[in-house]
Amino acid sequence: MIRKIITIEEEKCDGCGLCAAACHEGAIGIIAGKAKLLREDYCDGLGDCLPSCPRGAISFEEREAPAYNEAAVLAAKALAEQIKSTAAPGQCPSGGCPGTLSRTIPHTDKSVSGQSVPGRLQNFPVQIKLVPTFGPFFEDAELLIAADCTSYAYGDFHNRFIKGKTTIIGCPKLDEGDYADKLTEILKQNNIRSVTLVRMQVPCCGGLARALQTAMERSGKSIPMETYIITPDGTMLGA
Repeated sequence: MIRKIITIEEEKCDGCGLCAAACHEGAIGIIAGKAKLLREDYCDGLGDCLPSCPRGAISFEEREAPAYNEAAVLAAKALAEQIKSTAAPGQCPSGGCPGTLSRTIPHTDKSVSGQSVPGRLQNFPVQIKLVPTFGPFFEDAELLIAADCTSYAYGDFHNRFIKGKTTIIGCPKLDEGDYADKLTEILKQNNIRSVTLVRMQVPCCGGLARALQTAMERSGKSIPMETYIITPDGTMLGA
């Protein structure tokens, strides 16, 4: 049948997940950092997801699509509630990837089992492709943007850089796309007090610095920023 249904422009989507949260039918999910229409027959065509998208990536189109299956939607909701009621701590209630479940991590100075030194990570997820563009851990935050390899090269990374900061990480050589759009939205949508960039002393890490500079300019904000460069042997250099 021909009916009204949503369409998602993948190039505009930053994977924030707000549309998936707004879709009461469970028709939308986040796959590989992008919103996807998972089930056409779950989309009722009412568009609750449209106003939730900060990038304007969702719109309506009229095309051939299966009819809205209310019975299947209700059955899926009932199953989700059953899973939620029996989910173990830290397990994603929806049955999806736990790596996309945003959370704030409380810390004390006590070590935990198996650790002689306490971890300092305050938020999860941390991967730039997975982290939402808006969240409570971004509000009034000191933001750390780090290249993946820096935490392995610099031995005191948690205490020197992560402690007291909201952390996001990425590798501009291995990850697809440009970080500039995602970083721009993070800076625009939240009250960020400061930004610390930690990158490796390799040319490809310059892509992370360029993306951040572009995001700073696009955001229209003047945010204090520091840059540190880590050499492969673990030496910390200034900007």
